[in-house]
Amino acid sequence: MAATTPAPRIRKARLALFAVFGLNGMLSAVWIVHIPAVTGRTGVSPTTLGMLILLMAACAILGMQAAGPLADRLGSRTLTATAATVLSLALLGPAHATSPFTLGLALAAFGVANGAIDVSMNAQAVHIERAYARPIMSAFHAFFSCGGFLGSAFGAATQHAHWPLHTTFALSSAFGLASVAIAIPHLLPPTVPATHSVPNVPAAEGNRTDPAAVQHFDPRADGLPIRGAVDDAVTPGTESTLPRGLTDAAAIAPAGRNGGHPRPGSPAGARIGREVLALGLIAFALLMAEGVAADWSALQVQGRLGVEAGTAALAFTGFSLAMTLGRFGTDRVSGRFGRVAIVRWGTLLAAIGFGLVVASGWLPLTLLGWTLCGIGLSGGVPQVFTAAGNLGSRTAATDMSRVFGLGYVGLLAGPAIIGWLDKAMPLTAAMAVPLVAMLLCAWGARAVAAPARAPAGR
Repeated sequence: MAATTPAPRIRKARLALFAVFGLNGMLSAVWIVHIPAVTGRTGVSPTTLGMLILLMAACAILGMQAAGPLADRLGSRTLTATAATVLSLALLGPAHATSPFTLGLALAAFGVANGAIDVSMNAQAVHIERAYARPIMSAFHAFFSCGGFLGSAFGAATQHAHWPLHTTFALSSAFGLASVAIAIPHLLPPTVPATHSVPNVPAAEGNRTDPAAVQHFDPRADGLPIRGAVDDAVTPGTESTLPRGLTDAAAIAPAGRNGGHPRPGSPAGARIGREVLALGLIAFALLMAEGVAADWSALQVQGRLGVEAGTAALAFTGFSLAMTLGRFGTDRVSGRFGRVAIVRWGTLLAAIGFGLVVASGWLPLTLLGWTLCGIGLSGGVPQVFTAAGNLGSRTAATDMSRVFGLGYVGLLAGPAIIGWLDKAMPLTAAMAVPLVAMLLCAWGARAVAAPARAPAGR
């Protein structure tokens, strides 16, 4: 796409959504670092804790699937506000739980809210990215990582200072509510399909734009005049291919029959269904590999090389730091080379990293392998979510929720698969599973390309 200078309103929306992503990471980290304290307070055994975490994960998937249609119906800004508010309040639940039953209820609520905000904030990210007319998705995910770091640091500091559990969680919840109140008004509102047609700019792949695609906007949506709220999305005087209208992910669709939206069961609907499945499988593999690295990297180094726990922890440190830094740099690379290149070459780099982990018996080389895994995996998931939000479907947020769901299953399944294999083979040998998954992702990377659009009026 041509270079653009976004209007102040669009830049504010981007900053506000950075805060939402960071808040999500922070609140999740506050809970995670307090798991030992919460389980000790409620008398939960390790076995019961595993079941409760599985319950929370299942509720997160339910929240994702419910959030998709709701975001399509209400708009991502409204759902992001609701989910972030509920998530901030739900954090209080574990702090006040007194038994396994009440902790289970608290974690179920936390899981639903966490799943809902995952879908809604990424749908809003697609919305803002389209207004920017250049890749910016990966930076949002980088801020999630930064929020997780800050949340874990805050939780560790308060525990070291012997703060009461209720105080830490209450402060975190209050910070979340305040952040929502400040950030949400700056997010972009949705528009609804109407009779005003403008050129559509699909997500870039190799910086291509399809002039045949048409999109419908209502200039009166949300009570905003078209000038000042829509036409100034790009600073006057700058060249841009950005359409003179802003639309939420729910309003994206190619022009044509059925009001420009593919009907269920139609060839276009079947195509989108296949593309959603392909993107979901890539998300499954990428997040499976990420889950394996997060849960097993330190154990793999310790078991293979016989080093102490502190040294083994450097594997995850290198992985997570490389992933965070990689996400900050991915958008620029994606804008230059396209989404397919990010997924293809990133997963090949991750495969090389896993290959070094499997083959190496030397600590520096093994740590390099885990670091390469972090760099390679850093940009893939944001590209998949961007692609899912730009398939040309009327139910774009629902499409995203299905991709999210499959990806989240991979995040849960990856560590479990390695755990099962560890009983039958050395842990290092089991790392061949994510290695093969990364090679398959590289082979199928074309799935994240921008889809071709049918000519208007057919």
